[in-house]
Amino acid sequence: MNRFDQGIRSALIAVSLVAAVGAFNADAKMRKRASQAITAAVFTAHVEGLASDDLAGRSPGSDGERKTIEYLEKEFLELGLQPAAGGDFRQDVALVEIAGSGQALSFRKGGGGMSLAQGDDMVIGSRRVQPAATIVDSEMVFVGYGIRAPDYGWDDYAGIDMRGKTALILVNDPGFVTGDESLFRGRAMTYHGRWTYKFEEASRQGAAAAIIVHETAPASYDWEVVRNSWSGPQFYLDSADGNADRTQLEGWITESRARQLVELAGLDFDALKAAAVQRGFRPVPLGVTASGGVRNTIRHKRSPNIAGLMPGKDRPDEYIVYMGHWDHLGVDDGTEGDRIYNGAVDNATGVAGMLTIARAYRDLLPGASRSVLFLAVTAEESGLLGSEYYVEHPLAPLEKTAAVINIDALVPLGRARDIEVVGYGASELEDLLADAAKVQKRSLTPDRRSEAGYFYRSDHFNFAKVGVPALYVKSGTQLRDRPEGAGQALLDDYYAQRYHKSGDEYSEDWDVRGTVEDLRLLFEVGARVASEDAWPEWRAGNEFRPAREKSAKSRARRQGRLGLRAAAQGPRQQADGREQQVRP
Repeated sequence: MNRFDQGIRSALIAVSLVAAVGAFNADAKMRKRASQAITAAVFTAHVEGLASDDLAGRSPGSDGERKTIEYLEKEFLELGLQPAAGGDFRQDVALVEIAGSGQALSFRKGGGGMSLAQGDDMVIGSRRVQPAATIVDSEMVFVGYGIRAPDYGWDDYAGIDMRGKTALILVNDPGFVTGDESLFRGRAMTYHGRWTYKFEEASRQGAAAAIIVHETAPASYDWEVVRNSWSGPQFYLDSADGNADRTQLEGWITESRARQLVELAGLDFDALKAAAVQRGFRPVPLGVTASGGVRNTIRHKRSPNIAGLMPGKDRPDEYIVYMGHWDHLGVDDGTEGDRIYNGAVDNATGVAGMLTIARAYRDLLPGASRSVLFLAVTAEESGLLGSEYYVEHPLAPLEKTAAVINIDALVPLGRARDIEVVGYGASELEDLLADAAKVQKRSLTPDRRSEAGYFYRSDHFNFAKVGVPALYVKSGTQLRDRPEGAGQALLDDYYAQRYHKSGDEYSEDWDVRGTVEDLRLLFEVGARVASEDAWPEWRAGNEFRPAREKSAKSRARRQGRLGLRAAAQGPRQQADGREQQVRP
């Protein structure tokens, strides 16, 4: 290549770069203009509506559900969203509702024993779809943290056959107690620390029952939260085998009663806890038997995810998902006084935020290149069931879903200098968030309560497990117009006084200025993903990266083909057998 050719080539590159920068700046201006549709008035109007007593706590299967779904469908239509589930906004999720009664649990050793009261001392239930579930003289075994994790070199079930036995389990991970980074992730919880995992693993081990010891610090919530969460009917995904692979009973026991149980066994509770954090721990038979049971009233129900689509103008077969769960805990008829669990923060704020962001996309010109799916999922409070069902029956191919942004429980604290990233360091989506935050003169803060395992406690987790990069943020606590520590104090007060309690209600006194800024950040991140060619990735070493790499290969094989499930694989079947597909 001669100098003249080199000069021409350099000039063309320079022109291309200038054009690219110009286009980026123009797109940024259009996004900023569209983001002005995200206002406090719009957001709070949605929160007030969704958290009203008229919706009765938005419990799946209730009249409150019907009113919630009608509200969402009306808003989706007004926003110009297209039905994303085969001509319908509703993706029906088949659930089984199990209402337990007559719960009983007792322990015995020799001539001594103790009986526990449901709600005050313990909570138990059964996932099995059967009229009753019982255990009789089941041998109790302390299994430490109830973890079997070959990747961490850990097996709390080593050397024991748990068939017919009852597991007594500590909550969280061993590293929570020691802070030792060589034990799992130190104080930062892994999925092995979640109560859902512990019940799953006990079932895999063939246990007859699994009982978790509640301690406020490692659980990250007090006993009242556990009691309230188990106070009414429980929902599970309806399965062909009726959950026959699960333990007969599962539940929680208060720390004080657990200590009495271990004392009955002639052992020391603190000594058992100390042994449980040591490598090489082995299960400890307690020499105590457990008996108990529950009667089940079973109803098969359907509760919908609500999905609305804004088709992309250039690449409609590629997607970004905004998600928030619409459900909460409903009404507790056994409580005196205020019986409605309105769930204003959890999660009227998330759904309201998603609806408000959708207004900004409606105003975004000339429109996003990729399709944007707005997904309000059901039964999050029952174990992330709606999102689990969606991932098992996706309306848009997961390998062609660029990212998911989950909005769950935006606590209104006021304007902040930071925004908290749950699961900080997970994916490249955080780079886009940092860019957007810089414009607001804000910074990213790693989640301050990583020991609580919040990354594994909301709906994006189901997407992450199949490789879709996920972003989940919480309100910043470094408040601009309050003394240092005030934001954290407000946040702590919410979780102590209102989280999963009847006091989680909307108030006109809320300071949502910071929440509006948070929503504008999430719009900016999503709009960039929806308008650019890049596919966000998990960071190197992240536990979800292998799943994304696998899906990337599938995406490459499908490149150039229509990305709709209908075209690629034919119609899907809903829970009731109807055909279901995304229709951009």
